[in-house]
Amino acid sequence: MRGPRTEAQGLGGIGERQAPGCWEQSWGAREAETLPAPASPPTTPCPRCGVPLRPAACCSFGDVQMFSLTPYVVNVTAMNPLGAASRVLPFLLENIIKPDPPEDLRVSPIPGETKKLLLEWSPPGSWPFPEYFPLKYRIRYAPEEGSIGPYEQTSYTLTGVQPGTLHHIQVAAKDLTDSGEFSAWSLPASGTPWMEP
Repeated sequence: MRGPRTEAQGLGGIGERQAPGCWEQSWGAREAETLPAPASPPTTPCPRCGVPLRPAACCSFGDVQMFSLTPYVVNVTAMNPLGAASRVLPFLLENIIKPDPPEDLRVSPIPGETKKLLLEWSPPGSWPFPEYFPLKYRIRYAPEEGSIGPYEQTSYTLTGVQPGTLHHIQVAAKDLTDSGEFSAWSLPASGTPWMEP
């Protein structure tokens, strides 16, 4: 989640393209903003949301309300020389929440414990007010290729691991109320349980 906005992307079709655009209508007002599609190389980010674009369009909607009883509606229209196709997509903001992956994952041995590892991480820096909008986490690890969770805390003692073996760990996050979906997996961190000297 990168702040209170909603993004929509258009993907280019085959052949010549019409100049796609984006408009935003403010809730309660009849104002609309039209943004021309960027006419730039494929690696240039959208000027509104920063998503890398092929020749296409990207929309960001500001001033959105969480837990609204009225769904937002996006009308997506794709056009090419063969014609156009539209689809209306209603959504509630809380149903499309997807946090960024957790950060700063650390894997540490626990002195005297040959079959345990201490895992610690931080919520994603982009997640606003984690103390008021908490996340839950799930953990995956190898070489056993296990997955456990969800857990609400930002640390966990992994038990029953193979002594003397390097373990690779990743963590994913999701809104605690089960809204939306889990984040992508964090960058992996590795560690070996404590071994007697």
